Amino acid sequence: MIGTHSYLALRKTVGWIGILLPFVLIAGTFLLSGEDIVRKNISLYYHSEMRDVFVGALCAIALFLFFYKGYDRWDDMAGNLSGFFALGIAFFPTVREGPYNLSAWIHFISASCFFLVLSVFSLFLFTRKVSSPSKRKVKRNIIYRICGYVMIICLVSILLYMIFLEGRDRQSEFVFWAETVALMAFGISWLTKGGTLYPDIG
Repeated sequence: MIGTHSYLALRKTVGWIGILLPFVLIAGTFLLSGEDIVRKNISLYYHSEMRDVFVGALCAIALFLFFYKGYDRWDDMAGNLSGFFALGIAFFPTVREGPYNLSAWIHFISASCFFLVLSVFSLFLFTRKVSSPSKRKVKRNIIYRICGYVMIICLVSILLYMIFLEGRDRQSEFVFWAETVALMAFGISWLTKGGTLYPDIG
């Protein structure tokens, strides 16, 4: 069995992957091909020299989520679901441009559900009430809730952008940066759960 310290380390690792992935993709594409523009969304880096990094990062996150053991079956179910959706993002790429095909729709649905489940982690599972919570636990709960709401706001803003604005400005980086903020919120939430922010002392 994986010990407590190993679980904390894995949570921190997953958090850092989420936070750093968008910037690694930008930097790697620039270094390998000289591309100095940000793509319209993170998923388009599948069609770049950084494909293996993109897929590998998602597979690493999925692997941890599959093996994640929480406090009860709800934690386990949420972990398995989010891991399943992470693999959907990795193995069903979106299209470079033009109308969505079946793979792109699976990718889009998987990405949306992935962040929805992660927001459930932050808003409901990580914030479970305990008897006599410490002051640090109260502060952690605030961080979890902020991260959860940020992920939901990012998802809604992306959806609204795609419905009302995407056709007017096909070169906008809005979706990329909204996804980046959502990934950072995910990463901060899991770093906090891993004991990076406001850990209990003793």
